[in-house]
Amino acid sequence: MTEAPELNVARPEQERAELLRWMFERLRAEYGEKHLIPRREPMHELVSTILSQRTTHQDEEAAYQELRALGDWDAISAAPTEVVAHAIRRSNYPEQKAPRIQATLRAIRAERGGYDLDFLAEMPVPDALKWLTDLPGVGLKTASLVLLFNYARPVFPVDTHVHRVTTRVGVIGRMGEQAAHRALLKLLPPDPSFLYELHVNLLRHGQRVCVWSRPRCPRCVLRERCDAYALFGNNVPSFGPQGKGTGRPRTLGGG
Repeated sequence: MTEAPELNVARPEQERAELLRWMFERLRAEYGEKHLIPRREPMHELVSTILSQRTTHQDEEAAYQELRALGDWDAISAAPTEVVAHAIRRSNYPEQKAPRIQATLRAIRAERGGYDLDFLAEMPVPDALKWLTDLPGVGLKTASLVLLFNYARPVFPVDTHVHRVTTRVGVIGRMGEQAAHRALLKLLPPDPSFLYELHVNLLRHGQRVCVWSRPRCPRCVLRERCDAYALFGNNVPSFGPQGKGTGRPRTLGGG
């Protein structure tokens, strides 16, 4: 009888932290070094990240450009919600995102008197996260992206790709994205440059190789230390919703 492999997910935190550093180096060799330079201004980052949920980058950018064609942030906030929804129709679920974006804009304007978010650069990180996630349309991923990408704060955004890759490798156990933010941050150094590059390269790896269904394991530079590959070889199952089924393979994202 074949002995079951020793899985990363069962190892102590220190070993899983080392695993993340190893992944960082492997992904850098594969996808290149990434420098932490803001890609867009903070309000653009905030609103585009709301638009990006369940949406391709191309459609997200098209939706943002049509939204901004409506005018400045005050004009977008005051526009009829159906007009905003039509403007962002290239984004999935525009009828849900439109009122959230407008409510977020109104909340920022009411509290700050405008749309300058630079005060977040000096606010303690827990307070900055709370301030952002208290906004009506902003979750932890969006808040973390704004703080890391725009203000080089030591937070780690966990999107669907980062979540999938780190779960399959066994850095973290099976959990939701909210819990994954906290679990991964405990294992990572408080170095914004490291956090940024790891996030970007994990995202790219999830898009190109460790995809949701039928991951391309023969091409994977992480497979030699991957829990899912140790268990399933080149037949890693789809990354299904949390809580479906029972048994050890489900901890690795089996659908």
